Amino acid sequence: MAVTTACATDRGSDPSLAGLAPAAAAEAAAAPTDVKFGTLESPCGAGDAAGGTDQGVTDTEIRIGYGDDSGYTKSPGLNKEMGDAVAAMIDWCNDQGGINGRTIVGTRYDAAMTQANAVTQNACTSEFMLVGHGFAMDQTSEQTRVACNLVSVPGFTVSPDAANGPMTFQGVPFPVDHANGSQWFQMAEMHPELVGEFDIVDSTMPTIISANTKTRSIAEAAGFTLKNCGVTLNYEGESSYVPFAEKFKQCDVKGLWTSRSPVPAEFNFVKALDQVGIDPIILGEATWYANAVPAWNGENGLLDNLHAGMTFQMLENSDSIPAVKQYVDLVTEAGGKTALLGMQATSSFLLWATAAKDCGSDLTRQCMVNELSQVHEWDGGGLHAVTDPGANMPAKCGLMVTVKGTEYSQAFPAETGEFKCDDKYLVATDASTWGTELGPDRISTKFLNPNVIRPTA
Repeated sequence: MAVTTACATDRGSDPSLAGLAPAAAAEAAAAPTDVKFGTLESPCGAGDAAGGTDQGVTDTEIRIGYGDDSGYTKSPGLNKEMGDAVAAMIDWCNDQGGINGRTIVGTRYDAAMTQANAVTQNACTSEFMLVGHGFAMDQTSEQTRVACNLVSVPGFTVSPDAANGPMTFQGVPFPVDHANGSQWFQMAEMHPELVGEFDIVDSTMPTIISANTKTRSIAEAAGFTLKNCGVTLNYEGESSYVPFAEKFKQCDVKGLWTSRSPVPAEFNFVKALDQVGIDPIILGEATWYANAVPAWNGENGLLDNLHAGMTFQMLENSDSIPAVKQYVDLVTEAGGKTALLGMQATSSFLLWATAAKDCGSDLTRQCMVNELSQVHEWDGGGLHAVTDPGANMPAKCGLMVTVKGTEYSQAFPAETGEFKCDDKYLVATDASTWGTELGPDRISTKFLNPNVIRPTA
């Protein structure tokens, strides 16, 4: 585990999108009331908040933990963009005076895939909250987090108990009992002839098993009848993917859903599909909107059939979407990595900061839970489609991107930068797919205890 302290999806940085000049930053700090993040009035600025109101809060500071899995040896730099984004946002906020005058002190944690519980144990002893982080193995740390009442505003969650965990609010919620199924509905609209020709690539990883169970119910809600070819790939990799590709060929699939990210093992699988002579549409989540895809695809074009569903704006839209440009500018200026998951972490940081500002001098975890639970319309200043963090409900909108060679473009809807919204995109999933038991408040009951912080009137 590596921990550093910063006081003050992975599409790469574009050198043409320069960061804020020092003079511009100084001007913003001099007039903080005029600062915005996209369409959002900045929650940061000077003030006279005071008091050691909770762990990690003093007259002058607010300590938060954040981080990623960048030290994972099998995928170095994994989700590094999340930590980079929060670090840049801490600087941006502190340049304006912090939160009501309190400086934000961030501790960057590296869970390195297998150390999520260890970093959470550390955070439990010192941080006010966890903010904008993303740990792929969060199922190993959720019990620890809940036990120490560490309120969380993560960039993403993975495991069912974390997705609907107590004291958790996300800028872009991903609950187990409801899902944004826009990518499946939009695929059916784009290719109605394929609704009986898709299958899902299964995995040995528990979190992907859970995710795929949920995905099946979403696909069915969108009108798909999946082939169920019975192919399961080892998450750690296979010596050869050709036998698995042959099985899909025999099953006559025309489309494949993957819950994996674009990692070398997944590219080897795509190469095997080509080797056996099939070229199905690859449909995946927004994690496939990543630098690794065009870099690899530019060499062979084997992912020209890739489609990824998103509720975020594309980084390519930075010239027309102020929030996207501001995100890219801030992170690039700080020397960080820009990517979709970085925008996701940014949205959660802004959600946290907005609630913290509203708490004023009464900056307690109880106040944060109260404030966050009342936020029911949130788009991160224009970074993404509107969500409901307070109710832990995802967006009812989406768009589809595709790649050709080394370039991404919006495949659906036709108007670039526009989402298509529809109430049917919000799918209530079957309880058998949740992977956890929810109480009447839709909170996971697995790790509940009498001391859990709940919203109060």
